[in-house]
Amino acid sequence: MNEHTHNRVSRFQMISLVIGLIAVVASVFGAFTNTKQFFFSYLFGFLFWLGLSMGCFAVSMLHQLTGGRWGWPSRRFLEAGFMVLPLMLILFIPIFFGLHYLYPWARPEEVSTEKVLFARRAYENGLWYIVRQVAFLLVLIGLATRIRVWSVRQDATTDALPTRRARFISGPGLVIYALLGTFASIDWIMSLESHWYSTMFGVIVLIGQILTAFCFSVIMVSVFKDEPSIRATLTKTQYHQLGNLLLAFVLFWTYISFGEFLIIYSGDLPHELEWYLHRIAGDWKVVLITVAAFHFFIPFFLLLFRALKKHATPLTTLAVVLFIMRIVHTYWLVMPAFHRDGLQVSWMDFTAPLGIGGLWFAFFLSRLKSAPLVPRNDPGLQFAFVYAES
Repeated sequence: MNEHTHNRVSRFQMISLVIGLIAVVASVFGAFTNTKQFFFSYLFGFLFWLGLSMGCFAVSMLHQLTGGRWGWPSRRFLEAGFMVLPLMLILFIPIFFGLHYLYPWARPEEVSTEKVLFARRAYENGLWYIVRQVAFLLVLIGLATRIRVWSVRQDATTDALPTRRARFISGPGLVIYALLGTFASIDWIMSLESHWYSTMFGVIVLIGQILTAFCFSVIMVSVFKDEPSIRATLTKTQYHQLGNLLLAFVLFWTYISFGEFLIIYSGDLPHELEWYLHRIAGDWKVVLITVAAFHFFIPFFLLLFRALKKHATPLTTLAVVLFIMRIVHTYWLVMPAFHRDGLQVSWMDFTAPLGIGGLWFAFFLSRLKSAPLVPRNDPGLQFAFVYAES
């Protein structure tokens, strides 16, 4: 990273930090006026940015295992993204104080009257919720830190040992991410409802995180495409491959999401339908139609065109749209548990995610400055651009 880029990144880091702190202070003020709304808005914002960090971690491990030209310009953005996980552990703490507002299993009066909640009380309770979340994030942080360490060490040596060790960690790391992420998605979102459950839900959440990370990769690569080290490794091939991956995960996410809906619709069981009924109540159906249009139909149609995927501007624009739709979808997952009768937008629905996002970006940029923008001395680099297009 040259001096000009370093100064620009530092400037944006400071701007992000200031915006984040102002938005957080505004949200804290809102907590005193509408406490329940604050905790739901905070949970929504937190889960999106945590999901981005987790998605960066998964995609980084995927590239460590499989290689591919698509990953070299974006790897350091992914690594900086998952290195925000320690900050996310700290930002999780406010949620621990709002469990009573968020989750029915945290309200003794409901547990005593609901048979389902009473039967789950040994697992779904405040103490074990906190223990599980802290343990989950500590495991991810430990794995992520080791992968980052070995990736950076490879920059200083031509010996392939650091890459082999990062790859060795990535295999079981992906399995751990999938298993723990499935259980975590139950705690974070599924348990917002008293009776609803789905075996596909964890997959939907994790695939959404990975899709968010790919969108973020495209955006970041385009933002830094004029940096000499990025420009030296970036061709139409990288954009084409990233576009193909966006298409693949848009299709996968849609397939799993529609499959879940189709099974629940066919079963026609009241405790399963409840999840969807108050997510299409009132104006929520407008949100769902928007997600269907801009998260699947339009991206699917456009990503079929090879020419679009080979050019930075249209592909980046589409990645930005998908990134925004990932925010909207997270909102649709969380907020109907609070506003069951229809969409009711609060100003804290903007300040809470903006505050967390500002802090996220400030920490992300600090990590991005701590290593070269493109990995050096990785043994895969000698084969990565042999057949690259100019």
